[in-house]
Amino acid sequence: MTEAPDPEVVELATKIFDLARRGQTEALVAYVDAGVPAGLTNDRGDSLVMLAAYHGHADAVRALLDRGAEADRPNDRGQTPLAGAVFKGETEVIRALLQGGADPDAGTPSAVDTARMFGKTDLLKMFGAE
Repeated sequence: MTEAPDPEVVELATKIFDLARRGQTEALVAYVDAGVPAGLTNDRGDSLVMLAAYHGHADAVRALLDRGAEADRPNDRGQTPLAGAVFKGETEVIRALLQGGADPDAGTPSAVDTARMFGKTDLLKMFGAE
């Protein structure tokens, strides 16, 4: 039998994921600096980096990567933060992820595949995949 999660822990985790979605970098990193794992994931495997990247928050992405989060951590569907940023057209986030070591060929679909699907030739050049 599995134990039900502590409602207070669930509430705190929800708050932290919301901080990533909203790009509230200062509050988010305060939690990470206090001990919340930089690689924390939700029930769908979305990491804090994935949520910050998908919602266009390059500063939050950089701060999380600086604190040890994985740039290429895929969610439960195999999607990476970089592919999500390509899909959303978040160029500053894409640059932050690449500087943080993200691989444009990681994930399903990869960032390269996503750029090709949507005809984003400028990003293909950035990835060296023209």
